Amino acid sequence: MADSFAHLDATAQADLVRRREASARELVDAAVARIERLDPTLGSVIHPAFEVARATADRAPDGPFRGVPILMKDIGGPEAGRPYCAGMRFLKHAGWREPEDSHLTAKLKAAGLVSLGRTNTPELALLPTTEPEAFGPTRNPWRTSHSAGGSSGGAAAAVAAGLVPVAHASDGGGSIRIPASHCALVGLKPTRGRNSFGPGLGERWSGFSAEFVVTRSVRDAAALLDVTSGAMPGDPYVAPAPARPFAQEVGAAPGRLRIGCLRRGPRGLALDPQCILAVDHMATVLADLGHAVEESHPAALDEHEAVLHYVTVVSSSVARALDSWSEKVGKPIASGDVEVLTASLAERGRATSAGDLLASIEFVHGIGRRLASWWGSGFDLLLTPTVAAPPPEIGHLTSTPDEPLRAFMRAAPYGAFTLPFNMSGQPAISLPAHWTPEGLPIGAQLVAPFAREDLLLRVAAQIEQAAPWASRRPAVHA
Repeated sequence: MADSFAHLDATAQADLVRRREASARELVDAAVARIERLDPTLGSVIHPAFEVARATADRAPDGPFRGVPILMKDIGGPEAGRPYCAGMRFLKHAGWREPEDSHLTAKLKAAGLVSLGRTNTPELALLPTTEPEAFGPTRNPWRTSHSAGGSSGGAAAAVAAGLVPVAHASDGGGSIRIPASHCALVGLKPTRGRNSFGPGLGERWSGFSAEFVVTRSVRDAAALLDVTSGAMPGDPYVAPAPARPFAQEVGAAPGRLRIGCLRRGPRGLALDPQCILAVDHMATVLADLGHAVEESHPAALDEHEAVLHYVTVVSSSVARALDSWSEKVGKPIASGDVEVLTASLAERGRATSAGDLLASIEFVHGIGRRLASWWGSGFDLLLTPTVAAPPPEIGHLTSTPDEPLRAFMRAAPYGAFTLPFNMSGQPAISLPAHWTPEGLPIGAQLVAPFAREDLLLRVAAQIEQAAPWASRRPAVHA
């Protein structure tokens, strides 16, 4: 019976506990056994907390996901008393532990989810691959010579391999959607302000970042968004509340929608033929479901200067993050204490004037309005590939002292379709769409107007039923 848990999503596992067909402790023990058996191959779990999880399972709250095991990404979602490294060897060597739960962590706990530990992430979540010097690479369970994506690569690998049914994730430029694409998962980036960053932060990366989870099923994503969303005291801004619970959108008819489709790389970026096949397959599924699909996209996606302004905001945020961690730990962070990419971005951030940063933020707000105007012209959703290239091999997205920005430059194909909607704050979802001849997954992305996760979830549930992916298993799976 324990092995059969690995094939169940979080909703199904919670149903077993609710019907007394399994206990919370049995779910946790089975997940621990899977991690111990398979994770040495994957490198997804860096801070295991198995004994604490077993004790927690015995007294898990009677919430909608009572006893269901979860893993927390090692940036964001702090847990009181647990290690927190943000992919940094500086924090690893300092032995840093967080003093309190975040609001999101507390909501997940109150729903009955049991944290088994924390997952691998690149240093400060800066790359679409998970290969930090502090902890080594996370490998893709579909093909272990390749990346599981980033920055939520540890989370995605663990869920795709069946170690846990759901894992905490975050997305500042595609860090939920990219690993979801690489690992054949459901990756929903919520609307800006949907989930709180408090009490430690009001926002991250000037509003680019969002926290949520990666899942195997659309129904899990919907039900967990009901758990995590909602205003908390002191939040600087809040997404409009949904008309009804997100879980009720699964199975609800979306009506006949007008969907724009982007089949080329934005800003002249090359698009791998396998990624074109992914978006074409999804366009066919949507058309067969009765939706009107036509080639169209927001013109703002082709604005070349958008990436420069994005990097200005991110590099300034990196500089501030290093200063903040120095203050918390009580020890200055030297350039040699971080990876060469991090040091280079921090240097750029420190050279950015307050006026230049504000100018970039103004540009970001402007491109958000320009993107939104396309939806205002009569479109309901935008369909794109999630990524412009298949999952790279481990080691491709790395920097050297001679080329400190090499990884950032090589990352361009992986954030091309995702980061614009971190800038605009719109919700977007990646769904499994295609597998390359080598067996590597590639996702397709759907983007909705601001605060319309309900529409994304309705359509995603339609797609999941029409073109199911749950029966496909990676090479490394419980």
